[in-house]
Amino acid sequence: MRASGTPSAPFGPLDFQLVLLRRMADHQPGLVEDARRELGVSIADMREANRRWQAMTRAPRSRGTLARYRSVLGEPASRARRTIGDLECDALLWPVPLWPDLRFEVLVAPGGGPVWNEWLIRAPGAPGPQLRTVADLRPWSCTVDEVARAFPPARPLEGSAPTRWRLAFTPPGGASPVVAEFTWGLLQRLVPPLGT
Repeated sequence: MRASGTPSAPFGPLDFQLVLLRRMADHQPGLVEDARRELGVSIADMREANRRWQAMTRAPRSRGTLARYRSVLGEPASRARRTIGDLECDALLWPVPLWPDLRFEVLVAPGGGPVWNEWLIRAPGAPGPQLRTVADLRPWSCTVDEVARAFPPARPLEGSAPTRWRLAFTPPGGASPVVAEFTWGLLQRLVPPLGT
């Protein structure tokens, strides 16, 4: 299996997985290298996929975010209405072959309005990891929502890039506070809070 690799070939799901991996390579180069080999693509393929994705997102006449995902990933495998606080939104889910137990989720305003969020989540019905201690928080093992539920009250912090999230929390048992860093919603690493 190879990425399209050339600007004239359609940008598809494999290319999109390479975009996800390219951003994750900043924190987990070893895992990304293993995943790239599993997909049968080169570093050059990954760079080209990322270059094309950036060109699509920054083009002056680019299609909207939701239309871009549909053109790249096809129609969502499932959709559901979700309530978050006082807001209702539509959750659109696509499979991600590299992570069979995860789905790429795009949250949009009802009726196909603006995109509010885009990240990886656990697939509906797939068992999540047992998260009891910091030792359970291994890279790529869990999502933002899973960590937030396992270690309340986790506090969201600003990420270092649009596709990055951070959660600050204190593990049980008197452990020191930590910050979990996520890329595209998937755990990448734990770091001490600033100022500690």
